[in-house]
Amino acid sequence: MTLKSIWGVVAFAAIFAHTAAAQWLQLQVPGTPRSPDGTPNLRAPAPRTADGKPDLSGVWRARDGRHIANLAGAEGITAPFAPWAEALYKERRENNGLDRPSGKCLPKSVPDAMTLPPYPFKIVQTPTVTVMLFEIFVSYRQIHTDGRALPRERQPSWYGYSIGRWEQDTLVVETVGITDRHWLDDSGYPHSDALKITERIRRSDFGRMDIEFTFDDPKAYTKPWTAKVAFELMPDTELLEYVCENERDAPHMVGK
Repeated sequence: MTLKSIWGVVAFAAIFAHTAAAQWLQLQVPGTPRSPDGTPNLRAPAPRTADGKPDLSGVWRARDGRHIANLAGAEGITAPFAPWAEALYKERRENNGLDRPSGKCLPKSVPDAMTLPPYPFKIVQTPTVTVMLFEIFVSYRQIHTDGRALPRERQPSWYGYSIGRWEQDTLVVETVGITDRHWLDDSGYPHSDALKITERIRRSDFGRMDIEFTFDDPKAYTKPWTAKVAFELMPDTELLEYVCENERDAPHMVGK
C-alpha cells in the first residue's frame, strides 16, 4: 500500500469516527450499565448470559484502522508468504488496490469486515448461534455453537462456514470455505481455498473486546500467523444501512 493510500484510509476513518457514534439519536439501550450522570459505564464488568457465559452482544468497531490498512504490518511482523502469494501481494500494492473486491461492491469478510472503524458490526448471541450483522454492504455472518462440525463439502462463499465453542470465557471460532477472491485487508493480503481462520474472542469488560485471528493457509503462507485486534463498544446506538453504489466510484478507480 502506498503512503498516499494509507493516509486515505486514515483520513476516511477519521471523518466517520465523529459521526458513527451519533448514528441513532436519543437512544438508551436497555441493560447498559450507567454512571450517576446517566452516561454508559464502559468499564463495568462484561455481561453474562443465563448459563454464565460472557455475552458478546452489542455494536462494536475496531479501535483504530491499523489492521485494515496492513494486517500483518500492524503487528510488526512480515507475513510468511509462499512465493506466489508474495508476488500477488506486491502486484496489488503496486497497482494501488485497483482490483480490491469491495471497490466493486463485493463483500468484505473475516477479518476485514470487522477491522474497518467507520463501519461497525453488531453481535447477537444466542445459545446455539452467534450472528454478526455488518453495516458495510448490509451483510451478515453466522457462527454456529450447537456442537456441529465443519462441513466436509463446501461451496466457497464470502463468509464461509463458522463454528464456535467456549473455552472458559473465550469464544473460539473456526472458519473455512471463504472464497479466494477475498482479500484479508485493504492492502491485499491474499489467501487460497485452503484458508482456515481461528478467532479467539474475549470481552474483557462492558466496553472492550479483543479478537486474536490466526491464519492457517498452507498454500499461501509457509506457517500460520496471528493478528490481535482491539474493539470498542458503541453504546446507545444501532446500525444504519450502507448500500454500495459502485457506479459512482468506478470512474475514479485507477491503477498505476
